[in-house]
Amino acid sequence: MNLNFQQRLVLSFLVIFMLFAAAIVLFEQGRMRRYKTEALQERLDAYAGEVSQYILLRGNRPPMDSLLQFLPADIRLTLLERSGRVVYDNVVPDPATMENHAERPEIKSAVAKGSGTIIRTSSSNDRPYLYYAKDYGGALIVRMALPYNIRLQSFLEPDNAFLYFIIALFLIGFYFIYYTGRYFGRTVRHLRNFAASLDGTQNGVQLPKFPDNEFGEVAGRLAENFNHIRANEKHLAQEREKLLLHIRTLAEGVCFFNPDRSVAFSNGLFVQYFNTLFDDTVSVAHFPDVEKFLDNRGGDDYYEGRLTGNGKEFLLRLNIFEDNSFEIILTDVTAQERNRRMKQELTGNVAHELRTPVTSIRGFLEILLNNDLGEAKAHEYLERAYSQTKTLSELISDMSLLTRLDGTQDAFVFAEVDAVKLLDRVQADTAVGLLEKNIAFVVDIPPELTLRGNESLLYSVFRNLTDNVIAHAGNGVEIRVGAARLDDATVRFSFADNGSGMANEQHLPRLFERFYRVDEGRTRDTGGSGLGLSIVKYAVQFHGGNIQVRNAVPHGLEFTFILPEK
Repeated sequence: MNLNFQQRLVLSFLVIFMLFAAAIVLFEQGRMRRYKTEALQERLDAYAGEVSQYILLRGNRPPMDSLLQFLPADIRLTLLERSGRVVYDNVVPDPATMENHAERPEIKSAVAKGSGTIIRTSSSNDRPYLYYAKDYGGALIVRMALPYNIRLQSFLEPDNAFLYFIIALFLIGFYFIYYTGRYFGRTVRHLRNFAASLDGTQNGVQLPKFPDNEFGEVAGRLAENFNHIRANEKHLAQEREKLLLHIRTLAEGVCFFNPDRSVAFSNGLFVQYFNTLFDDTVSVAHFPDVEKFLDNRGGDDYYEGRLTGNGKEFLLRLNIFEDNSFEIILTDVTAQERNRRMKQELTGNVAHELRTPVTSIRGFLEILLNNDLGEAKAHEYLERAYSQTKTLSELISDMSLLTRLDGTQDAFVFAEVDAVKLLDRVQADTAVGLLEKNIAFVVDIPPELTLRGNESLLYSVFRNLTDNVIAHAGNGVEIRVGAARLDDATVRFSFADNGSGMANEQHLPRLFERFYRVDEGRTRDTGGSGLGLSIVKYAVQFHGGNIQVRNAVPHGLEFTFILPEK
């Protein structure tokens, strides 16, 4: 049965008041009954005391008939030995026929506590009595009893005046409860009807008349919040339209996915790019690398990859939002346009990077040709020229490797590579530089870890990262290499140092750019071709992984990347 607020309120207070009134009545009636019972016990105790004095004066077996004339006519007198044997009873002519009374409740209580009382039916004549037994410490126990008849029952019954008073008080209380419940129920119904009227309202509302109390304040807050929500909904709807219009006109394909990976919205360009690749209904299942990243992303919220199909190449970017919904952005970057930009960039960068060592070598040789410097000075200039040729050699070697990475995969042979031995080799080859800078090289990877890839490229990844620490991290630092399996096919590596790190984090996203140098602490004076981290990125991507860099805690740099396991 469904009750409204008024009915529930009245019923709740009514039940509470009824329980309270019943508790008072029961307490008062019990108290009055105990009071009257105690009065009867005192009366019987007085009779028992007279009998005890009589026995004390006349001996243990005095004639009792002369005493009975001084007692009420309906009273029953019984004398018992402490063993429970009855020696006298004014109701039963022959006490010898009566059974032993040692187990009678009033007798047991008298023996144990000095006195005992109970209302029960006599086994001698099947009549109910109010028994009272008293042990005075002598040879006999005195038991007095009054017939538990209508007159005695009426005497023990409590006075009904108090009950009538409680009933009258209950009726008055019920009236006030009903009145209060009706008042609050009417106000709550008014508030409910007002709240229900808001459901179909699109614009703001005016507050109807409410009582000047808490309910009126609640209604006012409700109307104020409703108007605020409606205003925000309109604003959000306008902003959403702007956003959708912007997404539809983007030069990139954008698709938003719900947390359960179902499609929420996509622009026309994304559908066009998707159909170019798969010619099917849009679904995240067509991006296995994205699904793998979503399943094993840890704390990362960005992923970048590439897709090819029908002569087109696309850059795929994944952004994950706080509610685990995400967006996939497809950008058309075909191989021809990508190569053209890379060639232009490479030509300019190579010319810029070659200028310094070539100019230095030319200057040193001109000095040697045009001046008689002596053997020691000439040897010094030759060493400087030789150092610049080493820089040129590194640059040419790195450029050659990048060219091969940009080419076909057939240029590199994939095999099983022991990761521990590979890192031992890197540590041995860089031992001189590590010792000069007092750098510790700590490897914490599973001893049986085996990678699937090209050993030369994998070596270049760890070697270039190590050289980067030696050149830029400072003295007395520690390199820590760790690895953890993401699944049966991939391993997540962490290459971290506790050196100087990157004070300006704006440089972090550009560290993998070719020939990119940071002004502070990463100038050409530290050596290197400027292509080391670019080689690292391309080598990791060549193995189907991705790499990210961030400032380590409390300081230093941490590179994290994924490589395939055997």
